[in-house]
Amino acid sequence: MQELNRKGIYMRFLIQRVHRASVETEGKVIGEIQNGFLVFIGICQTDNTEIANKMIRKLIGLRIFEDEHGKTNLSLENVSGELLLISQFTLYADCKKGNRPSFIKSGDPGFANTMYEYIISECQKQIPVVQTGKFGADMKISLINDGPFTIMLDSDEIC
Repeated sequence: MQELNRKGIYMRFLIQRVHRASVETEGKVIGEIQNGFLVFIGICQTDNTEIANKMIRKLIGLRIFEDEHGKTNLSLENVSGELLLISQFTLYADCKKGNRPSFIKSGDPGFANTMYEYIISECQKQIPVVQTGKFGADMKISLINDGPFTIMLDSDEIC
């Protein structure tokens, strides 16, 4: 298999299974879901649509909802789950030197926004309810985590 990302920096999804979640900016709720995934999305400069497609397939296929026997065996589709997608460059915080994180590993804003919009549009093709934050905005996120159940998905693990 051809290596998709050669620089050792990868697309990241921080996935939280939630009972409900919302995002607000400038005092207004702009996205809100019930029973689904709150996904923080980190884009780096070496990402591409092929990587995004693999990440989306993994995200939507994750079987982390409980079935009738209490086993994590059901996917978003099985439970009519919803998505709240939030762009978050801080997933690339580098804290190796000093106490002020560096974010130079994150994608430049123009590229990252294009990839974020691509991920949103692809998810909307498969999941009926997809809500979003506002790229680059100061956002306030509220959630009730279900479990808690949180997964960090890096594209290097699936590509």
